[in-house]
Amino acid sequence: MQNKLSRFRKLSVLFTLLISFAGYSHGQQQQDPRTGVFSAEFPYQSKFVAVHGYRLHYIDEGNSEGDTFLFLHGNPTSSYLWRNVMRYVKPHHRIVAVDNIGFGKSDQPMELDYTFQTHYQFIEAFIDAIELKDIILVVHDWGSVLGLNYAMLNSPNVKGIVMLEALIPPAFPREEAGFFANLRNPDSGKQLLIEQNMFIEGILFNGAVTRSFSDAEKEVYRAPFLTPETRFPIYVWPNELPIAGEPARNVAVVEKIGAWLRASPIPKLVQYADPGTMINAATAQWMIENYRNVETQFIGYGRHYIQEDNPQAIGRGMVEWHRRAIQ
Repeated sequence: MQNKLSRFRKLSVLFTLLISFAGYSHGQQQQDPRTGVFSAEFPYQSKFVAVHGYRLHYIDEGNSEGDTFLFLHGNPTSSYLWRNVMRYVKPHHRIVAVDNIGFGKSDQPMELDYTFQTHYQFIEAFIDAIELKDIILVVHDWGSVLGLNYAMLNSPNVKGIVMLEALIPPAFPREEAGFFANLRNPDSGKQLLIEQNMFIEGILFNGAVTRSFSDAEKEVYRAPFLTPETRFPIYVWPNELPIAGEPARNVAVVEKIGAWLRASPIPKLVQYADPGTMINAATAQWMIENYRNVETQFIGYGRHYIQEDNPQAIGRGMVEWHRRAIQ
Protein backbone atom coordinates (compact mmCIF):
# COMPACT_ATOMS: atom_id res chain seq x y z
CA MET A 1 0.00 0.00 0.00
CA GLN A 2 2.86 2.33 0.91
CA ASN A 3 4.54 1.63 -2.44
CA LYS A 4 1.32 2.44 -4.30
CA LEU A 5 0.98 5.76 -2.47
CA SER A 6 4.60 6.58 -3.23
CA ARG A 7 4.11 5.91 -6.93
CA PHE A 8 0.92 7.98 -6.90
CA ARG A 9 2.73 10.93 -5.29
CA LYS A 10 5.51 10.71 -7.88
CA LEU A 11 3.00 10.68 -10.70
CA SER A 12 1.17 13.64 -9.16
CA VAL A 13 4.39 15.63 -8.95
CA LEU A 14 5.26 14.78 -12.55
CA PHE A 15 1.79 15.75 -13.73
CA THR A 16 2.02 19.06 -11.84
CA LEU A 17 5.36 19.81 -13.46
CA LEU A 18 4.01 19.06 -16.91
CA ILE A 19 1.05 21.37 -16.34
CA SER A 20 3.37 24.06 -15.02
CA PHE A 21 5.56 23.93 -18.11
CA ALA A 22 2.43 24.11 -20.26
CA GLY A 23 1.50 27.39 -18.59
CA TYR A 24 -1.44 26.23 -16.54
CA SER A 25 -0.01 26.32 -13.00
CA HIS A 26 -1.23 28.72 -10.30
CA GLY A 27 -4.21 29.81 -12.40
CA GLN A 28 -2.09 31.14 -15.28
CA GLN A 29 -4.14 31.28 -18.47
CA GLN A 30 -2.65 29.54 -21.47
CA GLN A 31 -1.88 31.79 -24.40
CA ASP A 32 -3.89 31.22 -27.56
CA PRO A 33 -1.64 28.79 -29.48
CA ARG A 34 -2.56 30.55 -32.72
CA THR A 35 -1.06 33.88 -31.63
CA GLY A 36 2.35 33.29 -33.18
CA VAL A 37 0.96 32.83 -36.68
CA PHE A 38 -0.70 36.25 -36.90
CA SER A 39 1.14 39.24 -38.30
CA ALA A 40 -0.12 42.60 -39.45
CA GLU A 41 2.77 42.90 -41.88
CA PHE A 42 2.25 42.44 -45.62
CA PRO A 43 5.77 41.31 -46.57
CA TYR A 44 5.19 41.24 -50.32
CA GLN A 45 6.17 43.67 -53.05
CA SER A 46 3.27 45.58 -54.59
CA LYS A 47 2.81 45.45 -58.34
CA PHE A 48 0.25 47.08 -60.60
CA VAL A 49 -1.13 46.16 -64.00
CA ALA A 50 -3.48 48.07 -66.29
CA VAL A 51 -6.80 46.27 -66.84
CA HIS A 52 -9.65 47.88 -68.79
CA GLY A 53 -8.03 51.28 -68.30
CA TYR A 54 -7.57 51.00 -64.51
CA ARG A 55 -4.83 49.75 -62.23
CA LEU A 56 -5.15 46.49 -60.34
CA HIS A 57 -2.84 45.88 -57.41
CA TYR A 58 -1.31 42.43 -57.01
CA ILE A 59 1.68 40.51 -55.67
CA ASP A 60 3.63 37.87 -57.58
CA GLU A 61 6.34 36.03 -55.66
CA GLY A 62 7.54 32.62 -54.55
CA ASN A 63 9.10 29.55 -56.12
CA SER A 64 8.90 29.77 -59.89
CA GLU A 65 9.58 26.04 -60.17
CA GLY A 66 6.32 25.22 -58.44
CA ASP A 67 2.74 25.67 -59.55
CA THR A 68 0.97 29.05 -59.63
CA PHE A 69 -1.46 29.64 -56.76
CA LEU A 70 -3.90 32.49 -57.47
CA PHE A 71 -5.61 33.86 -54.34
CA LEU A 72 -8.97 35.60 -54.83
CA HIS A 73 -10.76 37.50 -52.06
CA GLY A 74 -14.32 38.69 -51.49
CA ASN A 75 -16.14 41.45 -49.60
CA PRO A 76 -14.83 43.72 -47.98
CA THR A 77 -11.28 42.39 -47.96
CA SER A 78 -8.28 42.38 -50.30
CA SER A 79 -5.10 40.40 -50.94
CA TYR A 80 -4.16 41.40 -47.38
CA LEU A 81 -6.54 38.68 -46.17
CA TRP A 82 -4.14 36.04 -47.49
CA ARG A 83 -0.91 37.49 -46.04
CA ASN A 84 -0.45 34.91 -43.28
CA VAL A 85 -1.59 32.00 -45.45
CA MET A 86 0.68 32.67 -48.42
CA ARG A 87 3.90 32.48 -46.41
CA TYR A 88 3.40 28.70 -46.09
CA VAL A 89 2.86 28.32 -49.84
CA LYS A 90 5.60 30.70 -51.01
CA PRO A 91 8.63 28.40 -50.40
CA HIS A 92 7.11 25.70 -52.61
CA HIS A 93 5.09 27.52 -55.26
CA ARG A 94 4.49 30.80 -57.05
CA ILE A 95 1.95 32.94 -55.21
CA VAL A 96 -0.21 35.56 -56.93
CA ALA A 97 -2.85 37.58 -55.09
CA VAL A 98 -4.89 40.40 -56.62
CA ASP A 99 -7.10 43.13 -55.18
CA ASN A 100 -10.49 43.26 -56.87
CA ILE A 101 -11.31 46.51 -58.63
CA GLY A 102 -12.51 48.99 -55.98
CA PHE A 103 -10.83 47.09 -53.15
CA GLY A 104 -7.44 47.12 -51.45
CA LYS A 105 -4.90 49.15 -53.37
CA SER A 106 -6.58 48.73 -56.75
CA ASP A 107 -8.22 51.72 -58.40
CA GLN A 108 -11.72 52.60 -57.24
CA PRO A 109 -13.45 54.31 -60.19
CA MET A 110 -16.79 55.73 -59.18
CA GLU A 111 -18.33 55.16 -62.61
CA LEU A 112 -18.35 51.35 -62.32
CA ASP A 113 -21.41 49.42 -61.13
CA TYR A 114 -19.34 46.80 -59.21
CA THR A 115 -21.67 43.95 -60.09
CA PHE A 116 -20.39 40.39 -60.23
CA GLN A 117 -20.21 40.58 -64.01
CA THR A 118 -18.01 43.70 -63.89
CA HIS A 119 -15.71 42.15 -61.29
CA TYR A 120 -15.43 38.99 -63.37
CA GLN A 121 -14.38 40.93 -66.47
CA PHE A 122 -11.51 42.41 -64.48
CA ILE A 123 -10.39 39.07 -63.00
CA GLU A 124 -10.44 37.28 -66.33
CA ALA A 125 -8.55 40.16 -67.98
CA PHE A 126 -6.04 40.20 -65.10
CA ILE A 127 -5.25 36.52 -65.59
CA ASP A 128 -4.71 37.16 -69.28
CA ALA A 129 -2.69 40.33 -68.67
CA ILE A 130 -0.02 38.64 -66.56
CA GLU A 131 -0.30 35.38 -68.51
CA LEU A 132 -1.11 32.97 -65.69
CA LYS A 133 -1.04 29.32 -66.75
CA ASP A 134 -2.02 26.04 -65.11
CA ILE A 135 -3.49 27.80 -62.09
CA ILE A 136 -4.32 26.51 -58.63
CA LEU A 137 -7.25 28.73 -57.66
CA VAL A 138 -7.62 29.58 -53.96
CA VAL A 139 -10.99 31.27 -53.44
CA HIS A 140 -13.04 32.76 -50.61
CA ASP A 141 -16.41 34.51 -50.31
CA TRP A 142 -17.22 36.29 -53.63
CA GLY A 143 -13.75 35.28 -54.81
CA SER A 144 -15.21 31.77 -54.96
CA VAL A 145 -17.82 32.73 -57.56
CA LEU A 146 -15.27 34.76 -59.53
CA GLY A 147 -12.72 31.95 -59.47
CA LEU A 148 -15.10 29.07 -60.08
CA ASN A 149 -16.77 30.90 -62.96
CA TYR A 150 -13.30 31.31 -64.47
CA ALA A 151 -12.54 27.62 -63.93
CA MET A 152 -15.85 26.61 -65.49
CA LEU A 153 -15.16 28.72 -68.60
CA ASN A 154 -11.41 28.06 -68.79
CA SER A 155 -10.99 24.54 -67.39
CA PRO A 156 -7.83 23.68 -69.40
CA ASN A 157 -6.00 26.50 -67.58
CA VAL A 158 -6.91 25.31 -64.05
CA LYS A 159 -5.04 22.47 -62.30
CA GLY A 160 -6.78 22.59 -58.93
CA ILE A 161 -9.18 24.54 -56.72
CA VAL A 162 -9.10 25.32 -53.01
CA MET A 163 -12.40 26.64 -51.61
CA LEU A 164 -12.95 28.43 -48.29
CA GLU A 165 -16.37 29.75 -47.20
CA ALA A 166 -17.58 29.58 -50.79
CA LEU A 167 -20.85 31.18 -51.95
CA ILE A 168 -21.96 28.12 -53.91
CA PRO A 169 -24.46 25.26 -53.45
CA PRO A 170 -25.62 24.28 -50.92
CA ALA A 171 -25.11 27.71 -49.25
CA PHE A 172 -26.35 29.62 -52.31
CA PRO A 173 -28.68 30.18 -54.11
CA ARG A 174 -31.10 30.48 -51.18
CA GLU A 175 -34.75 31.40 -50.81
CA GLU A 176 -34.65 33.41 -47.57
CA ALA A 177 -32.55 36.54 -47.13
CA GLY A 178 -32.21 36.13 -43.38
CA PHE A 179 -29.20 38.10 -42.14
CA PHE A 180 -28.85 39.78 -45.54
CA ALA A 181 -32.37 41.27 -45.61
CA ASN A 182 -31.43 44.62 -44.05
CA LEU A 183 -28.29 44.84 -46.18
CA ARG A 184 -30.32 44.35 -49.37
CA ASN A 185 -32.97 46.90 -48.41
CA PRO A 186 -32.17 50.12 -50.34
CA ASP A 187 -32.67 52.37 -47.34
CA SER A 188 -31.27 50.36 -44.45
CA GLY A 189 -28.55 48.85 -46.63
CA LYS A 190 -27.12 52.23 -47.57
CA GLN A 191 -27.34 53.43 -43.98
CA LEU A 192 -25.60 50.35 -42.60
CA LEU A 193 -22.98 49.75 -45.29
CA ILE A 194 -22.21 53.23 -46.60
CA GLU A 195 -22.90 55.56 -43.69
CA GLN A 196 -22.01 53.28 -40.78
CA ASN A 197 -19.42 51.13 -42.59
CA MET A 198 -20.90 48.08 -40.88
CA PHE A 199 -19.24 45.48 -43.09
CA ILE A 200 -15.85 46.63 -41.83
CA GLU A 201 -16.59 47.82 -38.30
CA GLY A 202 -19.33 45.36 -37.44
CA ILE A 203 -19.06 42.18 -39.48
CA LEU A 204 -15.34 41.91 -40.17
CA PHE A 205 -14.02 43.27 -36.88
CA ASN A 206 -16.77 42.08 -34.54
CA GLY A 207 -18.35 38.77 -35.37
CA ALA A 208 -16.90 37.06 -38.43
CA VAL A 209 -13.47 36.32 -36.91
CA THR A 210 -12.77 34.49 -33.63
CA ARG A 211 -9.90 36.69 -32.45
CA SER A 212 -9.33 40.42 -31.97
CA PHE A 213 -7.61 42.39 -34.72
CA SER A 214 -4.66 44.59 -33.89
CA ASP A 215 -4.89 48.32 -34.56
CA ALA A 216 -2.43 47.88 -37.44
CA GLU A 217 -4.62 45.23 -39.08
CA LYS A 218 -7.74 47.36 -38.68
CA GLU A 219 -5.97 50.30 -40.29
CA VAL A 220 -5.19 48.28 -43.42
CA TYR A 221 -8.74 46.96 -43.78
CA ARG A 222 -10.23 50.43 -43.26
CA ALA A 223 -7.86 52.23 -45.61
CA PRO A 224 -9.75 51.79 -48.93
CA PHE A 225 -13.10 52.84 -47.38
CA LEU A 226 -12.46 55.90 -45.23
CA THR A 227 -15.36 57.97 -46.58
CA PRO A 228 -18.97 57.08 -47.48
CA GLU A 229 -18.22 57.73 -51.15
CA THR A 230 -15.60 54.99 -51.20
CA ARG A 231 -17.90 52.32 -49.71
CA PHE A 232 -20.16 51.82 -52.71
CA PRO A 233 -18.27 48.65 -53.81
CA ILE A 234 -18.96 47.12 -50.38
CA TYR A 235 -22.65 48.04 -50.64
CA VAL A 236 -23.11 46.34 -54.01
CA TRP A 237 -21.89 42.85 -53.08
CA PRO A 238 -24.76 41.86 -50.72
CA ASN A 239 -27.22 42.90 -53.42
CA GLU A 240 -25.46 40.56 -55.84
CA LEU A 241 -26.11 37.47 -53.70
CA PRO A 242 -28.51 35.01 -55.39
CA ILE A 243 -31.45 35.09 -52.96
CA ALA A 244 -35.12 34.40 -53.71
CA GLY A 245 -34.40 34.34 -57.43
CA GLU A 246 -32.71 37.75 -57.56
CA PRO A 247 -30.63 38.89 -59.25
CA ALA A 248 -31.55 36.25 -61.81
CA ARG A 249 -28.25 36.65 -63.68
CA ASN A 250 -26.33 35.56 -60.57
CA VAL A 251 -28.74 32.76 -59.70
CA ALA A 252 -27.94 31.36 -63.14
CA VAL A 253 -24.18 31.73 -62.62
CA VAL A 254 -24.13 29.99 -59.24
CA GLU A 255 -26.43 27.18 -60.40
CA LYS A 256 -24.19 26.56 -63.42
CA ILE A 257 -21.14 26.47 -61.15
CA GLY A 258 -22.87 23.89 -58.95
CA ALA A 259 -23.64 21.70 -61.96
CA TRP A 260 -20.06 22.06 -63.20
CA LEU A 261 -18.62 21.06 -59.81
CA ARG A 262 -20.63 17.85 -59.96
CA ALA A 263 -18.97 16.87 -63.23
CA SER A 264 -15.51 18.45 -63.36
CA PRO A 265 -12.57 16.09 -62.69
CA ILE A 266 -10.32 18.99 -61.55
CA PRO A 267 -9.01 18.20 -58.02
CA LYS A 268 -10.82 20.25 -55.39
CA LEU A 269 -10.07 20.95 -51.73
CA VAL A 270 -12.69 22.33 -49.34
CA GLN A 271 -11.23 23.81 -46.15
CA TYR A 272 -13.79 24.43 -43.43
CA ALA A 273 -13.94 25.62 -39.82
CA ASP A 274 -16.14 25.24 -36.79
CA PRO A 275 -18.66 26.83 -36.55
CA GLY A 276 -18.09 28.30 -40.01
CA THR A 277 -20.64 30.44 -41.81
CA MET A 278 -21.05 29.17 -45.37
CA ILE A 279 -19.29 25.82 -44.95
CA ASN A 280 -19.26 23.59 -41.86
CA ALA A 281 -18.79 19.85 -41.32
CA ALA A 282 -22.25 18.99 -42.67
CA THR A 283 -21.85 21.21 -45.73
CA ALA A 284 -18.39 19.80 -46.43
CA GLN A 285 -19.81 16.28 -46.27
CA TRP A 286 -22.54 17.30 -48.72
CA MET A 287 -19.86 18.50 -51.12
CA ILE A 288 -18.01 15.18 -50.87
CA GLU A 289 -21.22 13.37 -51.73
CA ASN A 290 -22.29 15.68 -54.55
CA TYR A 291 -19.17 17.13 -56.16
CA ARG A 292 -16.56 15.25 -58.14
CA ASN A 293 -12.99 14.73 -56.94
CA VAL A 294 -13.37 16.66 -53.67
CA GLU A 295 -11.32 16.37 -50.50
CA THR A 296 -12.12 18.23 -47.28
CA GLN A 297 -9.89 19.54 -44.50
CA PHE A 298 -10.99 20.74 -41.07
CA ILE A 299 -8.77 23.70 -40.16
CA GLY A 300 -10.00 24.43 -36.63
CA TYR A 301 -12.11 27.09 -34.98
CA GLY A 302 -13.31 29.91 -37.22
CA ARG A 303 -16.27 31.74 -38.65
CA HIS A 304 -16.24 33.40 -42.10
CA TYR A 305 -12.84 35.05 -42.58
CA ILE A 306 -11.05 31.89 -41.53
CA GLN A 307 -7.73 33.10 -42.99
CA GLU A 308 -7.67 35.42 -39.96
CA ASP A 309 -8.52 32.52 -37.62
CA ASN A 310 -6.17 29.70 -38.64
CA PRO A 311 -3.77 30.76 -41.43
CA GLN A 312 -1.16 28.16 -40.54
CA ALA A 313 -3.56 25.22 -40.85
CA ILE A 314 -4.93 26.63 -44.10
CA GLY A 315 -1.54 27.27 -45.73
CA ARG A 316 0.09 24.03 -44.69
CA GLY A 317 -3.07 22.10 -45.48
CA MET A 318 -3.28 23.28 -49.07
CA VAL A 319 0.44 22.58 -49.66
CA GLU A 320 0.02 19.03 -48.36
CA TRP A 321 -3.12 18.51 -50.46
CA HIS A 322 -1.27 19.78 -53.54
CA ARG A 323 1.57 17.32 -52.92
CA ARG A 324 -0.85 14.40 -52.90
CA ALA A 325 -3.59 15.46 -55.32
CA ILE A 326 -2.01 17.51 -58.10
CA GLN A 327 0.01 15.74 -60.76
